[in-house]
Amino acid sequence: MLVQLIKHMSSTGLLDHNTKTMYTREQIEKAVKAKGYRYFEKGDYNLNIVGIRNSDTGNEVTNKFDDKITVSFKCGGDWEFYIYDCTTDPGKYWVENIMRVEGVAVLKEGQYPGSHKIRLHQGRYEALGQCKPVTVYRDANKDNKFDLSDDNTQTGLFGINIHRATKWGGKKSKQVDKWSAGCQVIAANDDWHEFMDICRVARDKWSNSFTYTLLDSNDIK
Repeated sequence: MLVQLIKHMSSTGLLDHNTKTMYTREQIEKAVKAKGYRYFEKGDYNLNIVGIRNSDTGNEVTNKFDDKITVSFKCGGDWEFYIYDCTTDPGKYWVENIMRVEGVAVLKEGQYPGSHKIRLHQGRYEALGQCKPVTVYRDANKDNKFDLSDDNTQTGLFGINIHRATKWGGKKSKQVDKWSAGCQVIAANDDWHEFMDICRVARDKWSNSFTYTLLDSNDIK
């Protein structure tokens, strides 16, 4: 049974009030296809989950939710488009207090087919958990600048999940801090619940398998 989705965004796009950046569904589609990646257009709730890393900050560790996660899909044959503030980068705490000698993980931009499925995050609540290999950069020098070199990457299962920050309804986290050690994290609790409602419908209609695509904001024209 389809859930009642609350904040419908038309395919003409959404103005984000934090960055004044306009993205449209069509821009996302064009950028994904320009990379040679798959963009799902067949059937209802065939989700395109696309992260957008903010290139304006360079390699600086901002410790802010200054990236985006978008979801595009058809419902009743018409396009739906949602966009959420998130981080695609680890927070300052884990940059300075690395858990692995190789360094903190920063997900490399790309498309990861079937990389995630709905399961418990840290055994506590449902999220999109990594279930197939992804590629990450490793940054170990603690200089508060991400070292995004292809010479320092790893591919494997690292627990790069897509989950929420604050657990409080109606609240939105402002600082990343411990919320991400490489995970993709949605800042607002209400956004998170909406995102997961969409994912559960998609799971029930298709399967418990989700492709995640990460772009740089410079890819979007």
